[in-house]
Amino acid sequence: MQRFERVSRIRSVLAEGRGKILFAVATGWCFSIGVRLTYPVLLPFLREAYGLDLTTAGFLLTALWLAYALGQLPGGILADRLGEGNILVASSLVSAVAVGVVAIANSAALVYLATACFGFGTALYGVARFTILSDVFPNNAGTAVGVTMAAGEVGNAALPLAAGAIATTLAWQFGFGLAAPVFLLVAGLLWAVVPGRTSGEGSAVDSLSLETVRYVAVQLRRREIVVVTAIQILTYCVWQAFTGFYPTYLIEIKGFSEGVATALFSAFFALGIVVQPATGRLYDEFGIRRSLPIVLGVMAVALVALPFLEGFWPVVAGTVLLSSILGYGTITLPYMTAAFPTDMQGTGVGFLRSTYMTIGAASPVLFGALAERGFFDEGYVVLAAFVVCAIALVRWLPGLSAAVSD
Repeated sequence: MQRFERVSRIRSVLAEGRGKILFAVATGWCFSIGVRLTYPVLLPFLREAYGLDLTTAGFLLTALWLAYALGQLPGGILADRLGEGNILVASSLVSAVAVGVVAIANSAALVYLATACFGFGTALYGVARFTILSDVFPNNAGTAVGVTMAAGEVGNAALPLAAGAIATTLAWQFGFGLAAPVFLLVAGLLWAVVPGRTSGEGSAVDSLSLETVRYVAVQLRRREIVVVTAIQILTYCVWQAFTGFYPTYLIEIKGFSEGVATALFSAFFALGIVVQPATGRLYDEFGIRRSLPIVLGVMAVALVALPFLEGFWPVVAGTVLLSSILGYGTITLPYMTAAFPTDMQGTGVGFLRSTYMTIGAASPVLFGALAERGFFDEGYVVLAAFVVCAIALVRWLPGLSAAVSD
């Protein structure tokens, strides 16, 4: 009986075209994030091809993620003004062009430039997917975001693995080149399935006036927004630094081959397929104050333990625990989105994402510089300290009902 009720509830949630929209948005995110995460796997090949050291390689990752960060606010404003679905299509088209240029680039400078354009293009996808899911699944936003982010982990697990295999057997350029037509297909799917606009016709940013600026500023100063942004800054720095250098760390410090390091990196993201829907459901059931400290606590323990793990199976076990890094966003991002009024969700979330991602984009180059000086292991302890600070901030978050009523 309970199983029948559960199936009936799922069908109800996905009825009236919502299932198709969820599938299309999740598919687009699968490739948007998955192709970005091929960079850490291909970093050794890029270093060899263009003579990059760890610091300059970290700067390439910083260029990617800084452009992604800076594109969040324009993406949010455009989503509010032009429609969320339209922006997802535009993001996929820009990504197709930029990743194609990366594949045919004949110099490091062009790779850096095209990488930045690719990061900016995928940024347009970042905000709109949250506002679409918030609009289409108002009572199950955490679960819908969890499913979408889990689809991203499918891309993170499969695409870096495929790119690494292609780079080893053919050339690293093919891994990027094959992604271009895929983005074109994704753009077609999104155009056919997702409505051009899912929010109301009204937008708080239809006109850029002093009154608009004041309205947005008042919302941004609310306690729940300030605190959740601080948590996002800390945890995003951890995510950026860890994912940017984990394959390199496994090769240079743990002594694994490139193939094994790539497989473990893919396994890390594959675990997110389970972790993210589960943490999203935790948020729906228990709220941010009860669910987030658990996830962050596992993150801190795993990061501290990593430098002490030796041998294949202990590192595998550590990778399983480290997959908790993938779960915090399905708790913090639905909270952040729902805390804003609907007429400025895209702008508000875009502004915050630009803020914490811009700061977080510095973490790969700083982490790379630390590793360059022989402090690779110590870097993970620093990341754990960031997580502990984030745990301490959770107690200052009001419940969502309080946030909405302020």
